[in-house]
Amino acid sequence: MRDTAQSLFAFLFMSTITGERRPIAARHWNISKMAAQRLAQFGISPNAISVSGLLFALAAGAAFATTPFAGRWTPVLWIVGAVGIGLRLLCNMLDGMVAVEGGKVTKLGELFNEIPDRFADAAILIGLGYSVGGHFVLGFIAAIAAVLTAYIRAVGKVAGARQEFCGPMAKQQRMAVAIVVALVSSIVATNWLPAAGLAVIIGGSLITAIRRLLRIAVQLRMEAS
Repeated sequence: MRDTAQSLFAFLFMSTITGERRPIAARHWNISKMAAQRLAQFGISPNAISVSGLLFALAAGAAFATTPFAGRWTPVLWIVGAVGIGLRLLCNMLDGMVAVEGGKVTKLGELFNEIPDRFADAAILIGLGYSVGGHFVLGFIAAIAAVLTAYIRAVGKVAGARQEFCGPMAKQQRMAVAIVVALVSSIVATNWLPAAGLAVIIGGSLITAIRRLLRIAVQLRMEAS
């Protein structure tokens, strides 16, 4: 029982995914650094990259939502959606790299970094809810749960805590589930996989929201003591 309690405490409070930037391993790849440098050299602003990520997400969501009417083109739309999500995530990484490493950080950039992301999550998850094998109610609930995790992180930052990016269903994990669902659905037609993927995202997002809330509370209490 004591070991179980210690494991639960470690799961909730001891992971290290905390800070001012989301931990992304690909950010340290040479190819990523070169891409960010090229974008900065061409005068592409971080805000423009953030908006581009939203456009890719809208395209992905539209592709998913169109699958019930696409007939033989349905597998293609699943792949388009998966690629759109990947490009959205790429933009999410590069906008921060161009801003920070390229010396283009602005106060307005914080809005462009956060607001498009919320609409991007909603577009993809709601689109998945309307897809073949999805359920629109699950899509909307998943979108709300995704926004909740980001809202708790943002409120924690305003309250004076460091930003919490812990999972198990942070943005990258949510999008990874959506990509897997899309790629599998492009190969094997199912009437349940998208709904199951949304259910996993909902459950994981609620756990993530609780974890972040508890970890932020611990941070604030420690700083106040």
